[in-house]
Amino acid sequence: MTTPEPFVLRHDADGVATLTLNRPASFNALSAGMLAALQSAFDTVHADRSVRVVVLAANGRGFCAGHDLKEFNAMTGTAPMQALFEQCSRLMLTLTQLAQPVIARVHGVATAAGCQLVATCDLAIASEDARFGTPGVNIGGFCSTPAVALGRAVARKHAMEMLLTGQLIPAQRAFEMGLVNQVVPPAALVAETTRWATLIASKSASAIAQGKRLFYEQLDMDVTAAYAATSAGMACGFTAPDGREGVSAFLEKRPPRWRGGAE
Repeated sequence: MTTPEPFVLRHDADGVATLTLNRPASFNALSAGMLAALQSAFDTVHADRSVRVVVLAANGRGFCAGHDLKEFNAMTGTAPMQALFEQCSRLMLTLTQLAQPVIARVHGVATAAGCQLVATCDLAIASEDARFGTPGVNIGGFCSTPAVALGRAVARKHAMEMLLTGQLIPAQRAFEMGLVNQVVPPAALVAETTRWATLIASKSASAIAQGKRLFYEQLDMDVTAAYAATSAGMACGFTAPDGREGVSAFLEKRPPRWRGGAE
């Protein structure tokens, strides 16, 4: 008997961990098995101080087609389906709570929960052939859990446009809406994503970890509370070892020597 291919592959280089969805025959559908594998991969990365940036990529013709509809069809009652959505929601929360930034490297389709995955990542680089959609309305449902991430990543009317029409949008439109950061030719996708990841990996991991945490926390605060939290955070950051080192290096016109990995 042959050993099944892993749901998720991991490759590390220069402080960047690339996690690759590895079910190309099903367009990397987020089955329970895929969700569990991704959860395990991100939990492992979170504890790995050598990892400064994560790239989320995919094998095959597309990034991710969302949940596995065959798995849906085999479920009876709402309880198992709700458990699957809660499993997916836990993964999405893990991405935002991860100390390291996550960059989606998107080609082909990213639909439903696959679009949610892109919207949840901190950054996204898309190939010109990428297409995005939340097509739940096309099959009698509504992409309500993808709407949580989508509605926080793009303007409300843009999110509702995707959710209500169920239509696929091209990469350039996704860029204009703010769903992705950059659109590049297919041949340049890997190199450009690597360039972004390498650039971020050269910064202070502790500063980025603290900054990412505060960014997401302050989004749910009123303006007064947000300024209070971020003022305290910046004071802690610039008096921490990497903050002291960064300021000294700037004043002394030399490259900084950061202490270690993400915290």
